[in-house]
Amino acid sequence: MTITPEDLVEIEAIKAVKYRYLRAVDLRDWELLESTLTEDATAAYAAGKLSYDGRDAIVGFLRDSMPVKEMLSAHRVHHPEIELTSPTTATARWALDDTVIMPASNFQLRGAAYYSDELVKVDGEWKISHTGYRRLYEETVSRDGVTVTDHWWADEVGSA
Repeated sequence: MTITPEDLVEIEAIKAVKYRYLRAVDLRDWELLESTLTEDATAAYAAGKLSYDGRDAIVGFLRDSMPVKEMLSAHRVHHPEIELTSPTTATARWALDDTVIMPASNFQLRGAAYYSDELVKVDGEWKISHTGYRRLYEETVSRDGVTVTDHWWADEVGSA
């Protein structure tokens, strides 16, 4: 299969929408997150154990399960495998590394997974129509004796 320069432009646009999706999750920017998803998007997190139909359901789940003041997170995807299946559809797979910290509970989760996405081009812009991951592993540890000394919302919530 020959990849054209135009295909490379589309692939970069697909990477950008996934990166925005994760930045929106980590920064709790729900409006930005909504902009990355189709209205009828679906999600199947944790190998489908947590499944949601519709953009509102997906964003609602993430908003409710990731409170700003109680949880810090960092999600990083890499090693993209993107296939343009038509001029307006694509599939993508990504390796995920993530960390979640809940300072008040002395809790930390660290894991790795593989995301599988389906994307569609709507009005010239790539959007995620399905997303989900299956874990390679997940581990949790107690953070007793560890203090978070700074974070994104430190100024907003008064202290780290």
